[in-house]
Amino acid sequence: MKDLVFSTNNQHKVEEVQQKLQGLCQIRTLKEFGCTDDIPEDHDTLEGNASQKSHYLFDKYGCDCFSDDTGLEVEALGGEPGVYSARYAGESKDSEANMNKLLLNLEGKTNRKARFRTIISLIIDGEEHLFEGIVNGTILTERHGKEGFGYDPIFQPEGYDRSFAELSMEEKNAISHRGRATEKLIAFLQGYSSKK
Repeated sequence: MKDLVFSTNNQHKVEEVQQKLQGLCQIRTLKEFGCTDDIPEDHDTLEGNASQKSHYLFDKYGCDCFSDDTGLEVEALGGEPGVYSARYAGESKDSEANMNKLLLNLEGKTNRKARFRTIISLIIDGEEHLFEGIVNGTILTERHGKEGFGYDPIFQPEGYDRSFAELSMEEKNAISHRGRATEKLIAFLQGYSSKK
C-alpha cells in the first residue's frame, strides 16, 4: 500500500489513526509531505469540509490522501457546536475557551445528550470515498481527566463512567468517533490492496 497524506498537522489525530492502521500504510502529515498551505474548510457540513480538504491536496499534488472533519453535536443546543466545534469560542481554536462556552450554554439544562461525529474523505487513485463514525454520550458539568484533546474532558461516552480524557488512547480508540470512521477506512484499504 502506498503512503497516504493525512490533511492535518494535529499530532494527536495522527497518533490515533496510525495506531489503528498498524502498519497497513504509512501516514504522512502535511508538514512531513511539505505542504504549508492554509487549506480551506469553509463548508457548513462535516462532509463538505472533509471533502474540500482532501480534494485540495489531490488537485494540487495528485497524491493519495485523506482528511477528516469532526464535530461535537449537542442535542439541547440544536446540534451546536457541530461544524464549528474547533472555533466555537473564536478563531484561536482554544480548547479551554470552547469547553467554557459549551458548559456556560448548557447551564440549567437537564438534557446533556451529545454525540461526536467524524467524517473521513479518502481520495485514492482519483476516486473519493467517505466514511462516518459516531459515538453517543453526555456532556459532564465539569472537566475530568488529563488525556486526549479538545472536548474530551467533558464528554462521557455511553456505557462508561469516565470521560474521554480519563481513558487510555487504546480504550478511546476502541469506541471513539474517529476510531470507528478509521475502522471503516481500514476495512476499505484492506479490501482495496487485496485487489491490486
